[in-house]
Amino acid sequence: MNGGSTSARSDAPSIAIDVKGLTKSFGGREVVHDLSMQVKRGSIYGFLGPNGSGKTTTIRILCGLLTPDSGEGTCLGYDIRRDADKIKRKVGYMTQRFSLYQDLSVRENLEFVARLYGMPDARGAAADMIARIGLKGREEQLAGELSGGWKQRLALGACTLPNPQLLLLDEPTAGVDPKARRDFWNEIHALAAEGLTVLVSTHYMDEAERCHEIAYIAYGHLLAHGTVDEVIAKSKLSTWTVTGEDFNGLMAELAGKPGVDMAAPFGTSLHVSGRDKAALEAAIAPYRDNSKWHWQASEPSLEDVFIDLMGRSKDNFQG
Repeated sequence: MNGGSTSARSDAPSIAIDVKGLTKSFGGREVVHDLSMQVKRGSIYGFLGPNGSGKTTTIRILCGLLTPDSGEGTCLGYDIRRDADKIKRKVGYMTQRFSLYQDLSVRENLEFVARLYGMPDARGAAADMIARIGLKGREEQLAGELSGGWKQRLALGACTLPNPQLLLLDEPTAGVDPKARRDFWNEIHALAAEGLTVLVSTHYMDEAERCHEIAYIAYGHLLAHGTVDEVIAKSKLSTWTVTGEDFNGLMAELAGKPGVDMAAPFGTSLHVSGRDKAALEAAIAPYRDNSKWHWQASEPSLEDVFIDLMGRSKDNFQG
């Protein structure tokens, strides 16, 4: 995905977002707790965590769409409290639900967005974007008749049409086929290479691994952040991969044993992990001689780390 003006982006400082001590509560329940983080310009920053854990609220605060109860910071060089309106003008936001007009054509939707933002040549801008997102030949098709993957391209085109400096993607590939997801991520990487900063919330581990950096948020708390390799290394997890038969029985026996923080099936194998290596090895020792199973020490995957983090997270919306 090429094209679009990059000059406005390339002059920006190297840090797009810099916040400290952000908190936010709704109805007496804290959904963002003492959050501090930096996001580099031109990076793709992924937010992961359980449903209802504060990911979307955090993203909205970071770019001035929601005011924090306390804390401070800047987004694109603007104060997130005082300059929210200035920030919003430089942000593209792609929501989970397709939010364009179903009964307008592809071209009409894009021309409408261009006029909304006061672009001088709405028709020309729409035509350029149609070519850029690969929708040539579908200009007159109604948006509501497009497949999930094509709708996603159109939505991405609409929110990048005004040449934003920051793009928010809220679970953008939910319900989209694997090829459309891959094409979408190729386009996101091309935009980031032009200097666009991207914040994306996702549940997919393969998408998390496509991000330059990731943050794991659970019930308002930032539990882990950094590159994928850094997050895995910081987890201090030791993992064993078990192949063989009757995993359910083995899982049931290992559950709750000292040293076993997680036992979860992965395809035809079982991953058994723990943060205390010695305690984990003591817990699995009685089972390693059983000929039904083959045990292999392995590197923890990102999914292992997130399942472990989820297991240790306390849902502050319960009870």
